[in-house]
Amino acid sequence: MSQVSIRDDEVDIVIAAIEPDLTSFLEEWRAVFSRFHLIIIKDPDLKEELKIPGGFNYDTYTKADIQQIIGPSNDVTFSGYSCRYFGYLLSKKKYIISIDYDCIPAKDNEGIQVDAIAQHINNLSTPATPFFFNTLYDPFCKGADFVRGYPFSLRSGVVCALSCGLWLNLADLDAPTQALKPTLRNTRYVDAVLTVPVRAMMPLSGINIAFDRELVGPALLPSFRLAKEGKFRWETVEDIWTGMCVKVVCDQLGYGVKTGLPYVWRKERGDAIESLKKEWEGVKLMEEVVPFFQSMKLTPAAKTAEDCVIEIAAAVKEQLGRINPLFTHAADSMVEWVQLWKRVKTRT
Repeated sequence: MSQVSIRDDEVDIVIAAIEPDLTSFLEEWRAVFSRFHLIIIKDPDLKEELKIPGGFNYDTYTKADIQQIIGPSNDVTFSGYSCRYFGYLLSKKKYIISIDYDCIPAKDNEGIQVDAIAQHINNLSTPATPFFFNTLYDPFCKGADFVRGYPFSLRSGVVCALSCGLWLNLADLDAPTQALKPTLRNTRYVDAVLTVPVRAMMPLSGINIAFDRELVGPALLPSFRLAKEGKFRWETVEDIWTGMCVKVVCDQLGYGVKTGLPYVWRKERGDAIESLKKEWEGVKLMEEVVPFFQSMKLTPAAKTAEDCVIEIAAAVKEQLGRINPLFTHAADSMVEWVQLWKRVKTRT
């Protein structure tokens, strides 16, 4: 396949407003964000009014909007970081980019500020190569190509549906690791992009991602929540679960997933020891979750992201539901999410 041209008006930037004052965050990103339309979702648990500086093209949505559009919901929850999924649901654009509010633009090894949006767009607009690993990274990046022995029949690649960026300074470590190594910081800027191989699972981080909403939007979903889920990334596993769902979907439908560039800079925040009390349940459950997704095989009847999610949900309920009721709830919320997606899509 050839490179795709992505216009600015085909992109929505979705921001989950966990804190009320977005002034500093948006000013840091002004040079990059001001070209695009923003969807800002206020955490329904947030009481204060949002503070948003002028000069941006944006729409904001609050708890009242969620209740009006979604109506009564028994399973899908949009609180905390999960509020960003409401933006995914309402967007009318083909591509979505989402960056957490505690991140600012990073600088590369030469001290030049990284345009994370441009890099995400580049990742999505160039093919991915999931069926044979290229040892010289992404062959469609500047300065790279396919290595000797790479089959010419596979060099056209496939559509890249998901771009997973990384982080400098405060890496996306789990609470146990952060508690054990409180001074550990990621200072290595690796100038590389890789395609995640087919059938390989990965821990997606919702901190810095972009995706093709038309292809895999229904697979990025708010379904798996811990009983004591908190307001810091290391107190949640919703994005980890989502990442494995969307990777299974991409593998089934023949799409690619890239990871690496772009980087963002994550600010210092949170108490890892306190967070460990909330996330520990999720850490233990991952030992069941990962093998489940690694062995997942969908039927040939699953031809869309919606089809895939419904099949995954059925398998979750049947195979994992007896282990922990959290999985049963996750399966129910996945089904309801697909119903919401179809309903909102029909309205628009």
